[in-house]
Parts: sequence; structure tokens; C-alpha cells
Amino acid sequence: MEAYSSELLIIAFAAMLAPFLAELPGNFRLPVVVLEVILGILIGPHVFHLASPDGLIGTLGGLGLTFLLFMVGLEINFDKIRGKPLSLAVGGWFLSFFLAMVCMLVFNTLGLIQTPPLLASVALSTTALGVIAPILRDRGELDSNLGKYLLATAAVGEFAPLVVISMLLIPTHSTFVHSLFTVTFIVIALVAANIALNARPSRLIEILSHTMQSSGQLPVRLCIFMQILFVALAAKFDVGIVMGAFAAGMVAGLAIKGTEGDLLRHKLDAIGYGFLIPIFFIVAGMKFEVSALWSAPLAPIQIVLLSCLLLLVRGVPSLLYKKELTPEEKIPFAFYSATGLPLIVIISEIGVSSGLMPQEKASILVSAGMLSVLLFPILAVKLRGKVTLP
Repeated sequence: MEAYSSELLIIAFAAMLAPFLAELPGNFRLPVVVLEVILGILIGPHVFHLASPDGLIGTLGGLGLTFLLFMVGLEINFDKIRGKPLSLAVGGWFLSFFLAMVCMLVFNTLGLIQTPPLLASVALSTTALGVIAPILRDRGELDSNLGKYLLATAAVGEFAPLVVISMLLIPTHSTFVHSLFTVTFIVIALVAANIALNARPSRLIEILSHTMQSSGQLPVRLCIFMQILFVALAAKFDVGIVMGAFAAGMVAGLAIKGTEGDLLRHKLDAIGYGFLIPIFFIVAGMKFEVSALWSAPLAPIQIVLLSCLLLLVRGVPSLLYKKELTPEEKIPFAFYSATGLPLIVIISEIGVSSGLMPQEKASILVSAGMLSVLLFPILAVKLRGKVTLP
């Protein structure tokens, strides 16, 4: 532990500094998550080398990722996004995936971007709900018309690529066995969701309410146990720990829906956004290889091209929202939808570990995702203008 004390201090300082910088007076403010990534780049081994994303630091970053996806699942309000928002989001994602496949096949044939088309297409069709949800929350837009459709789009942009990754890219068994494992995990999640919605014994509710304000904190511990349980089950069934954390958040969200769960949500917010989640974004910045920007003659062009493809494939579906969004909302909607990083990192790591993608190509893909996180939310906020907090 002593070996990491100074690095933990630096990371804790960066996590404290980011929201402080975000609140400085000025005409334009960077979102907190963007500042966390930038600070991570600066303190990481590729710039000032003040800390390294290995060992305990890397473990805390991994915990931050699972907690982020848990909170993302918790944030989704199915009562608000079901119906037209969800159907449009599903249709928009399939359109994005189709466009991404066509573009990647063309660019791969021309030799401009030599990356496995399926891997790149899945990565380009993602939306970082864990990045934009905190921004929407801080701006008071989660319950707005734009926020409602964005949450649905981002939820599908997280969930659909997870399913594709699980079914096609990371099976360690035969296709039939892996499909059986995936279906089994989904059934377990659905059973848990049904229990969360319907089975609420009064005695259990009384115990949970009683311990909420005591040192026992049973509801908080129960949520954390559920998260670890689903992550362990997902790993056991080879469907990816990311899907496990996401599913755990959705089940927990169904169980604590309503005003009675607000206090528990605040406590989970404090653990997640106050501790683990900032570490994930800072560690993600630390892993960013700045040298990838000039690793090859075409690398800068490829990074910019992939970033533009992100905006294209995730922005074009905004055309489906003719009546749902105003003209002023469509461009910010496109920029928010094109923001991606966590799943791009995961997909790149899968590609490298499986031998499907060289490390330098993975770095270029991650660089494009990092660029989207650094630029697209800023542009979306700037174009959206000032929003009055409730």
C-alpha cells in the first residue's frame, strides 16, 4: 500500500480538482468528466508520469467502471423511455450499426483504416451513457424532453453493443453453449427484476428502512452485493462483467423506484460519483497514449476520420426525431449521442487480447473515443446554451 500512497494522493487531488475547476466563473465551463480525463492524461505515464494505471490504481479504475455502469443502469427510468423513445432508440442504433459497417468496409478496402470492420462498427455505434448522464444531471436536463430521448438512445447505445460483444466477439465456448449461457444470464436478470418489482415483504421493507440511517446501512450493502453478484455471474457465464454491472443497476433501479428510494440513490451517488467513478475517468485518461497521435504518418488522419465517423453514424439517427426534437435540439442530440469511450476501450482490449487487432490500431480507435469525450460534450453544451436548473 505504501508504494501507491503518493499516486493515490495525486489521483485524489485530481478528483477533487476537477469539480472545483468546473465551478470556476467564466463564459464556458468544461464538464467534470472531461476535466477528469484531461487531468488523467496530464498525470499519467505518457505526459508527466506522476502516476501509473497499474496495480491498485488499475483495480480501483476497474471498480469505478463497474460502479459507473451500475449507476447508469440505476439511472434509467423505464417509465419515461418506454414507448416511442425506446423504439426510436432501437431503430436509430440499427441504422448506426449499418452505417458503421458500410463505412468501415469501404475504408478497410481503401486501406485508410485497417481495423476489423465488425469490431470497429460495434465501437462506433456505442454511446457513453455513463459520460453524458452526469452532464445531463448537472445541467438539470435528465427530465427534459431532450434528456428523455437521449437517455433512451444512450441506453440502447450501451446495451446493444454489449449484446453483440457478448454473442459474437468474446465467446470462449461453442456458439450454441455461449448462446445458452447468455440466455441463462438474461433469464436470471429478468427473474431478479420481477422480484424487485413485485416481491416486497413488509418485514424486509421495515428492516431496510430501519437500517438506512444506522451504521448497518443494509440497503447500500445490499445494492453493492447485488452488483458484485451480477458481475460474478456475468463472468461465470462469459457474457462480460460490463453487462453484469449494467443489469445489476437496472434491477436495483426497479427495486428502489419512487421517492422512497431517493435517499438510497443519494448514498449510492456519494459512493460512485464521489469516489470510484472519478477514478475510472482519471485512469482512462492515464491510459491514453498521446504518442498514438503521431505513431504513424496516417495516424492523425485516422483518428480524426474515426471521430467524424462516430459523429456521422450516431448523428444520422437524429433525423428520425422529426417531431420529437426541435431543430435547436437535434445537433446537440447528435453530439451527445456520438460521445463514446468506455465500451470503445473494452472492445479495443478484446480485439488486442484475441489477436484480431494490433495494439497500434487499438490505440488509434481509443484515441478517437477519447477525442469524442473531450470535444463532443463540450460542443453539445455550447450549442445547447444555458439551461436553468430546477
